[in-house]
Amino acid sequence: MRKPVDLDAQIKALQEKAKSLKDRQRTQLGELVLATGADTLPLEAIAGVLLAAVEQAREKPEAVARWTERGAAFFRGDRKQGTRGKRNGAGDPAPGPSGDGAPAPAGNSPAP
Repeated sequence: MRKPVDLDAQIKALQEKAKSLKDRQRTQLGELVLATGADTLPLEAIAGVLLAAVEQAREKPEAVARWTERGAAFFRGDRKQGTRGKRNGAGDPAPGPSGDGAPAPAGNSPAP
């Protein structure tokens, strides 16, 4: 005899997982905005750029391939293809306390 399946529990678990994935996606998008230096732009400009990109992707799918190459270069750290936000004048974010380029945690800035 088969054990009864608790569908309600499975649905609840899937809903929680979906919420967790959505939260993670939002966090990663925010981190990407910071890493690229786009946080220096007004929100309206960021929204406009994203809307234009979606529109262009529909009209010219080959553009997505070029953007993908440039994005991959950014994550590899290539200077030619990817561009980083100019935070410290050298093209990379200013190193955090660990020296790895990661920002310092909020409220833990070193004393002057």
